[in-house]
Amino acid sequence: MNASLRFDRAPRRIYWEVTRACDLACSHCRAEAAPERDPAELDAAAGLRLIANLAGFGVPLPHLILTGGDPLKRADLFALIAAARGRGFGVSVAPSATPLLTAEVIARLKVAGVEAVSLSLDGSHAARHDALRGIDGCFDRTLVAARACVAVGLPFQVNTLVSEETLDDLPAIHRLATDLGAARWSLFFLVAVGRGTTLKPITAEACERLFEQLLDLGDRGGPIITTTEAPHFRRVVLERARRAGRGEAARPRGPMGHGAGIRDGNGIMFISHTGEVHPSGFFPLSAGETRTADPVTLYRDSDLFRTLRRPELLTGRCGRCEYAAPCGGSRARAFAATGDPMAEDPLCLYQPVPRQQTA
Repeated sequence: MNASLRFDRAPRRIYWEVTRACDLACSHCRAEAAPERDPAELDAAAGLRLIANLAGFGVPLPHLILTGGDPLKRADLFALIAAARGRGFGVSVAPSATPLLTAEVIARLKVAGVEAVSLSLDGSHAARHDALRGIDGCFDRTLVAARACVAVGLPFQVNTLVSEETLDDLPAIHRLATDLGAARWSLFFLVAVGRGTTLKPITAEACERLFEQLLDLGDRGGPIITTTEAPHFRRVVLERARRAGRGEAARPRGPMGHGAGIRDGNGIMFISHTGEVHPSGFFPLSAGETRTADPVTLYRDSDLFRTLRRPELLTGRCGRCEYAAPCGGSRARAFAATGDPMAEDPLCLYQPVPRQQTA
């Protein structure tokens, strides 16, 4: 495997679910969030210890994303941000669009040194978005928050679920994200975990068509388009570049770049509200927990993470695929579908080139 596509020493991004408390009731919530905080969640002192331990990854430090639930439900959120910034981490925050997310809070996040926030739009208008979010008024609050970010110069990313329920609305959501001034549009391809088991994933054929549409949209400007739990977007990017005669060196804007090779457990680490360390937020297997083990050691040396970083262990079409290193498929989706984290990703329809033809 290309050494530059294997992240053995440190992840690029650490997602810390600082709480599962949230006042929304989203139908696709991975965390199955509830309004009240879990008594078992890491308290303020444990949170500060975790940040100190994560600094053990060394320079360059991973980027730290504080997510939830709703991070604004933690009274010590700004203390955690300050501690992370003091240790040298770049920090982003993923708040929920509730009455807690005011213009004043957004301005305070900017002053605290937060580099970006993520806001969710799962519909291009209130009826569609609020139906998935479970709370009336969520769509309008999201638009107000986006404009408040623009007003204080805080970059924001728009997150959008990709499922049968949202597929036909995606072009309109892209237009809205562009009009709002989003820096990135990140599409979260449904993995059947948490409340997401009640929704319907798109087919592999529809996914392939969507990838081509996303590249067309990206060529027209607007926010950088990225995908979560759909690393096979990278294959489509490379294939289009080759068809255009540009080769791997001339990659379209956004989807590849430093993202090549990053997937569950390889460049990604997720820490739950109780301190459990997972390869991603959509991957239920745990390598251990941060109250009793060093998170740096868990990422570098646990059997779970070390296995996920070895594409040569993949099976099925993923195991035969010439794009196994830059892509590798969604390990979370493979596990959800089969119980085997190294199985092929069912959302990808690509038939690998027989090995004797790749020389």
